[in-house]
Amino acid sequence: MHQHETINYLEFPAKDIAKTKAFFESTFGWTFTDFGPDYTAFENAGLMGGFYRSDNTMSTDTGSALIVLYSNDLEATQTKIEQLGGRTVKAVFSFPGGRRFHFADPNNNEYAVWSDK
Repeated sequence: MHQHETINYLEFPAKDIAKTKAFFESTFGWTFTDFGPDYTAFENAGLMGGFYRSDNTMSTDTGSALIVLYSNDLEATQTKIEQLGGRTVKAVFSFPGGRRFHFADPNNNEYAVWSDK
């Protein structure tokens, strides 16, 4: 159900839609619906959204919002990300309430994963 004036959908740039789909399907179990060659929508991510073809990238260094995912096992998630084509851009660090690391997907978009474990 849609809720009035809440975040409903997110869209991200992706240089390579096929590589993006393969990475997020394999790493996090997201599912995709294509809408032409330049757009794909995702589900099973906690919030629905999509990827649009673009040469731009998201990075906190350039002021982009940071999408933060949750993991029950931070190190296992980090290993999986690296094995499937992502790379760590900020090593695991502690903060009040947990730990997290930042990673770049195969398009070089920055995300983070945190855990309270």
